[in-house]
Amino acid sequence: MKVKVLLFGIARDIVGQRRLEIDHSPPIDVKSLKQVLQDKYPKMNHLSYFKVAVNQEFASDDQMLNEGDEIALIPPVSGG
Repeated sequence: MKVKVLLFGIARDIVGQRRLEIDHSPPIDVKSLKQVLQDKYPKMNHLSYFKVAVNQEFASDDQMLNEGDEIALIPPVSGG
């Protein structure tokens, strides 16, 4: 199962890319995808929190991912 992962803000800085393609078998949920990314990019563990959107809608950790889904990792944003 392949999914596209779009990275924003500090997540993009940690990974060094704007997008990734993750190939995982068997299908996984959002929580498991977060763990895969944290295992591959240990600095992701320093992010205390980030939202995940699946196909442009915010997703809960238990949402299952499907082939071809577009996942966005959205870390907290500060500004003034």
